Amino acid sequence: MARVFITGSADGLGKMAAQLLVEQEHSVVLHARNDARGREALKSVPGAESVVIGDLSSMRQTRSVADQVNALGAFDAVIHNAGVGYRQPRRVATEDGLPHELAVNTLAPYILTALIQRPKRLVYLSSMLHRHGDASLKDVAWEERPWQGQQAYSDTKLHDVLLAFAIARLWPDVLSNAVEPGWVSTKMGGAAATDDLDQGHRTQVWLAVSDDPAAKVTGEYFHHMRRRAPKPAAREVELQEELLAACRKFSGVELPR
Repeated sequence: MARVFITGSADGLGKMAAQLLVEQEHSVVLHARNDARGREALKSVPGAESVVIGDLSSMRQTRSVADQVNALGAFDAVIHNAGVGYRQPRRVATEDGLPHELAVNTLAPYILTALIQRPKRLVYLSSMLHRHGDASLKDVAWEERPWQGQQAYSDTKLHDVLLAFAIARLWPDVLSNAVEPGWVSTKMGGAAATDDLDQGHRTQVWLAVSDDPAAKVTGEYFHHMRRRAPKPAAREVELQEELLAACRKFSGVELPR
């Protein structure tokens, strides 16, 4: 039995992954952004061990999430599932003055990776749109560029792959991979989504707990339990290091080497 922590598991793919893990008799700790959603999460995933609370758009609360997780002890895997979408028509700043997308999709997984006791496996949720992400990493906080919601989202999904691959390189004792769940009809994906919803959560569960040799790899990008080629820039060490430096600058959190 594995012990798994899943961010953003009050609904959508995170909740579905948690339910599947519980069905497989693994121990699951959920995450929700506030107490009310936390109670809902525990009701919707009977058998979950517990829930931690914190709004990942806030760096202060994200650090608190890491503290809560560490207080619960060691985990075999962490699935960085939480994310916000691309329909924002304007730049919405968090309490830290950063775009909501950057805070939740990029900085939260970076901070949690750096601060949570190192698990055996890490899974980062990306998107097919990462291929349209800006690999220059210029103006990642959208302070100078005219706002484009889909581009901001695509950038952060590229960041997730860069982070997964950087961790795979820096922490050889941890299996770190990125997942493209497909365009599925969750709250984020919308009703027009065309991919199979039932497949949207299975790859991250497989990567988190399976003993299948195909799942016990690191530094790879997956779609529906098959390796898929990511944007080539994601494998550039210089770019990975540039992202880590930007995350460190924004958050003040150092990633252990």
